[in-house]
Amino acid sequence: MRPALFVVGWFFFGLGAVGAFLPGLPTVPLMLVALWAFSKSSPRFHDWLYSHRVFGPPLQQWQAHRVIPIKAKVLAVATMAASAIYMGFFSDLDTWIMWSAGTVMLIGAAVILSSPSRVPD
Repeated sequence: MRPALFVVGWFFFGLGAVGAFLPGLPTVPLMLVALWAFSKSSPRFHDWLYSHRVFGPPLQQWQAHRVIPIKAKVLAVATMAASAIYMGFFSDLDTWIMWSAGTVMLIGAAVILSSPSRVPD
């Protein structure tokens, strides 16, 4: 199982690295999956990612305080709103699919908005 989790870790690390440059692709959640996979497969790469100069601080803030920066919150909620508008007005999806996706987006937005935006003093 360790080799498979090692591959999963690198896959999600790669996606997260791409997400650092592409708007709409979330970097930190993908890096969290990579960090988890590395914790199960390679302590060396887990420690490397956790202490990485660029990706490490958000991962450390999430683990210690469950912090989601305000910029990430705005981007996430705006992306969900744009997706909901597109589904509602410009797609031919079944109504139950739109309602299901909308419910998941509302729950996601509630979780994101209820998390702190900065590390407590």
